[in-house]
Amino acid sequence: MTDWQQALDEIKRGADEILIEEELVEKLKEGKPLKIKAGFDPTAPDLHLGHTVLLNKMRAFQQLGHEVIFLIGDFTGLIGDPTGKNVTRKPLTREQVLANAETYKQQVFKILDPEKTTIRFNSEWMNELGADGMIKLAARQTVARMLERDDFKKRYQGGQAIAIHEFLYPLVQGWDSVALQADVELGGTDQRFNLLMGRELQKDEGQRQQTVLMMPLLEGLDGVQKMSKSLGNYIGITDTPNDMFGKIMSISDELMWRYYDLLSFRPVEEIAALKQQVAEGANPRDVKIDLAKEIIARFHSDEAADGALQDFIQRFQKNAIPDDMPEVSLPLPAEGLPIANLLKDAGLVASTSEAMRMIKQGAVKIDGEKVQDSKLTLDTASEAVFQVGKRKFARVSLT
Repeated sequence: MTDWQQALDEIKRGADEILIEEELVEKLKEGKPLKIKAGFDPTAPDLHLGHTVLLNKMRAFQQLGHEVIFLIGDFTGLIGDPTGKNVTRKPLTREQVLANAETYKQQVFKILDPEKTTIRFNSEWMNELGADGMIKLAARQTVARMLERDDFKKRYQGGQAIAIHEFLYPLVQGWDSVALQADVELGGTDQRFNLLMGRELQKDEGQRQQTVLMMPLLEGLDGVQKMSKSLGNYIGITDTPNDMFGKIMSISDELMWRYYDLLSFRPVEEIAALKQQVAEGANPRDVKIDLAKEIIARFHSDEAADGALQDFIQRFQKNAIPDDMPEVSLPLPAEGLPIANLLKDAGLVASTSEAMRMIKQGAVKIDGEKVQDSKLTLDTASEAVFQVGKRKFARVSLT
């Protein structure tokens, strides 16, 4: 095991808060491997870079010699985490949860060491707990205590519905810590209530209370809201190298340092040196390129990172239309095809409303010419290159 002070410094890197730090110090001084728990509900099939903030910290604990437990919330996923939500989550079927969980297992080992990672499913103990056990668990907390939680409080004060089963979520997450006898639980800053619930239940069960380590939430590409698939401001770890590169290069220079702090594996001293170089006049674009290459190499390969850089240089810095792009053939209705529908059908946007928004932002081009009219209707058979933003192209044939 590494010297406890050095270990503490590494653990605290990028962390927002540790509760309680003195307890963690005592655990580290014991010199024994700790059980490190982090839970992920498989509510979507793919992980994005926001999820990897916790995974990176789990990796750091692995390198320090601790036991990392990647907990897949196949039971809690059926409830739906109400954290940060102003409406009740739509429940997933068990088939959806299990399918998503399988993709999680494949993706996490791009960061974690599979030989040092234990994967558990919380249905293991929650199914054994049964209805009787769940009632006893629910009896440990009051409605008043649950309404102390910020998102529940806001929904209650705003007259928005709170389903009874949502109150169970923090209790089940807390019981996971009891079942695993976790020494440390990792989570985002928005998980504070749930994480502390684990400490309470462990104390009730006579266990040593877990230390809670909260990591900041990674902002998405907009630099404002947290990275989220539903907001469309995410970088998926299964994105193509070219898409990853383009997205990373699109973030602001200020946000770049936040990504370095939370996503890069470079030593703190090296990142500080890069900041100093930029402060002294170095081009932040070059530093951003290094970040993009590091992340792409992690999830793809060094060769893929180099290829994405060359594609970026050709496509963006030289403002060139790429040779290799999707080719789409669409039927031309008698009344013509609205531009918003064409962009959606060609897979360049997720919805017609997004298409309208991108046109208004001046981000849509046909053969390099910017589209000004969001109500444009194409009514003749033709072939052209359609572009949305800086990264999405498709050669579309209307027949």
